[in-house]
Amino acid sequence: MIKEADGKRASILFACYVQTSREGEQFIPEHVFSYTLAGRSEVFLGNRRYLFKAGDFRLFRRNQLVRYVKFPPPGGEYQSVSVTLDQKILRSLNTGHTAPSRGFHRAENVIRLKPNSLFTNYVDSLTPYINRPNDINKALTTLKVKEAAMILLETNPSLTEVLFDFSEPGKIDLEAYMNENYKYNVDLSRYAYLTGRSLATFKRDFERLFRTSPSRWLQQKRLSDAYYMIKEKGLKSSDVYLEVGFKDLSHFSFAFKKAYGISPSKLN
Repeated sequence: MIKEADGKRASILFACYVQTSREGEQFIPEHVFSYTLAGRSEVFLGNRRYLFKAGDFRLFRRNQLVRYVKFPPPGGEYQSVSVTLDQKILRSLNTGHTAPSRGFHRAENVIRLKPNSLFTNYVDSLTPYINRPNDINKALTTLKVKEAAMILLETNPSLTEVLFDFSEPGKIDLEAYMNENYKYNVDLSRYAYLTGRSLATFKRDFERLFRTSPSRWLQQKRLSDAYYMIKEKGLKSSDVYLEVGFKDLSHFSFAFKKAYGISPSKLN
């Protein structure tokens, strides 16, 4: 990982795993330019599944929830580099560009990018910083992030509509969104933001639509999925609790037994 001098989470991250890594879920607040150096990964956004292998470049759009599993190659390490394109840097590059139209950026949550020499040379240029033991200057990190954004715009001009769209999430179909994203264990305030609502409006709209509270509905929905996966597919609690949206195995087991009168380990 490249760390900034003040110790904050950096904009350029190097990931390395020697074992399969199930990361659960993650909220992506900013666009992320990412490249896989070794291994492969499965990425889940809503009901869609994306597969990436070594040599793949992609751009993750901001303001979305994602789950992923990272697989190292046989006898090796999973390795990837990710560059967060924060809005402050993108706004500094926006001079002279017209306001983005609405449409293109809604087509895909993850945009696959065709490899080219500029991408490859850019990733190679990060190697000295990844390998150096000491923290690097924040100003230098900012320059590297800005370089990544400029390369993306140079090689894929249509990304102007993505990178320079600084609008907040608009109000969307709550029922469709929740049925697609209920497995993400995030705060209700995050669900509210991503569906274009204040927390109070989100709760009010949710209870009017589902006739129950968001917390109760989420737990029932996740437990129902877990019951099916354990009973019908023969999976273990340890295999499903993260996938259905629980962060803690003991909490999952307690909630499951309270709902169904039997511990999940005794179901199959």
